[in-house]
Amino acid sequence: MTDGAKRTCLIMGAGVGLGSSLARAFADEGLAVCLTRRERNLPELEALAAEIGSAGGEAHAFGVDARDEDAVAGLIDQIEREIGPLEVVVFNIGANVRFSVRDTTTRVYRKVWEMAAFAGFLTGREAARVMVPRGCGTIIFTGATASVRGSAGFSAFAGAKHALRALAQSMARELGREGVHVAHTIIDGLMDGKFARENFADADDRAKQGKILDPADVAAAYINLWKQSRSAWTHELDLRPWTENF
Repeated sequence: MTDGAKRTCLIMGAGVGLGSSLARAFADEGLAVCLTRRERNLPELEALAAEIGSAGGEAHAFGVDARDEDAVAGLIDQIEREIGPLEVVVFNIGANVRFSVRDTTTRVYRKVWEMAAFAGFLTGREAARVMVPRGCGTIIFTGATASVRGSAGFSAFAGAKHALRALAQSMARELGREGVHVAHTIIDGLMDGKFARENFADADDRAKQGKILDPADVAAAYINLWKQSRSAWTHELDLRPWTENF
């Protein structure tokens, strides 16, 4: 934890659903939250930042392509210079697509890898660059069922998420001794939100029974990861509804 400076959190991929819930949760903890999505989604992101501000928090919106090395490095530098030292960095970009392996083009496979794996590497590396000299910080990578199990039709997504999990493991073993907590979450199940409501007719009933993931509850788990004592750090945390098979 940084001393004498504004506590700052970066959420790379603050989309509708978990990303937005993470933004609200860390803002409620008193952190200045920095939110990113691609430039075309900036108006939605600015609306979220305004909502957080009206609730008494502090939020800043940035239109950033997380696959662009210079853009990611520049964003980290800008946050450190203009807002405050980064205490928490969450990589929360999904890139979930479904194609049979025969229909998966090289363009699709490469793009999914760039979004869900390569962008995670850039984010993690640049976060480590500023955290290690201070000897503290938390980096959390959002994974999925595909991080540990490749399902039919998800070869690109599973490949990228497996790579992200391996990155998190390597970083945890390297950076833990430097005082930086690296964690990887496995989000195993349907998340409540726009996609669930538009594609599952029983989503409301399932949500009322706790049969799909509540983004606010998942965000609370991320807060707990950040607050953990270094004497008992969690590296991997899997979260799923009580009725989900695994």
